[in-house]
Amino acid sequence: MQPKANPAGGRIQISDGVIASVVSKILSEMDGVHSLAVRPASPLEKVLCPSECRPVITTLCDGAAVIDISVNLCYGCRMKEVASLIQQRVKDAVQDMTGIAVSRVNVLVAGVKAKE
Repeated sequence: MQPKANPAGGRIQISDGVIASVVSKILSEMDGVHSLAVRPASPLEKVLCPSECRPVITTLCDGAAVIDISVNLCYGCRMKEVASLIQQRVKDAVQDMTGIAVSRVNVLVAGVKAKE
C-alpha cells in the first residue's frame, strides 16, 4: 500500500497482509460464508504470478484500494445477498480500521460447500 503522510512527522504504511487479515476476520463472522478460497489459476499462472493465487488481493488505483476476494459460500445461502453484504462490510471495515479509501470490493464465488 502507498504510504500516508502523518502530521506528526514520518509516514505510515499498511501492508497488504494487514488488509487481508481484516478481510479474513470480517468473513469469519458472516453467515453464509464458508471460507476463503484460493483463486483458480492455470499451472503457468501459478509459476509466473504466485501472488495472484491468494484469496485476498489488494491493489492501489488512483489513491484508493481495490480489493479482490475469492470465497466459498455455504450451500443453500442466497449468494447474491451474501456477496453484496461482503462488499459492504469489507469496504466499511477496511476504511474504518486503516483510513485507506476503498473504491471497489470484487467478490469471486469460487465454490459452494456444505456447512460443517
